[in-house]
Amino acid sequence: MFELKPLTVDAIPRALEKAERYRLLNEPAEAESICEDILRIDPDNQQALVMLLLALTEQFDDGIGGHLTGAREACERLDGEYERAYFGGIIWERHGKAHFRTGGPGASKMANDCLRQAMVCYEAAEAVRPPGNDDALLRWNACARLLMHARAEVPEKEERFEPFLE
Repeated sequence: MFELKPLTVDAIPRALEKAERYRLLNEPAEAESICEDILRIDPDNQQALVMLLLALTEQFDDGIGGHLTGAREACERLDGEYERAYFGGIIWERHGKAHFRTGGPGASKMANDCLRQAMVCYEAAEAVRPPGNDDALLRWNACARLLMHARAEVPEKEERFEPFLE
């Protein structure tokens, strides 16, 4: 229907700044759009891939489906083993937190499973992290604390409600 207008290569740094600003303003869809424009002219731009991944994961509460797929695809395109493991953990962690927030049947178990998978990713990132970079450890600890806190609030046996039938 519309032909998108391409950015110039010289505009990429400024566009990345704008995308970050939109993320900080809690407008991840705007940041996503900018990153897609950048990636159209520079498909391997690592900053744009990370920013896109983060913007997509910030929209998980709006509907996990398409955003989850896009975030995983962006993660697969990251160059480094550390980056793929670390940002893979971010995806799982944010997916799990979205399940905690949205609730519903089975949400607690799904959130728990996602957070545990995030911790596996963070452990993989820890093993190959650059010197002085403990970001993966910080994220692992945050997941562990969330799981410990959530377990304290969840009853031993999950309640089941039968539908009311007349």
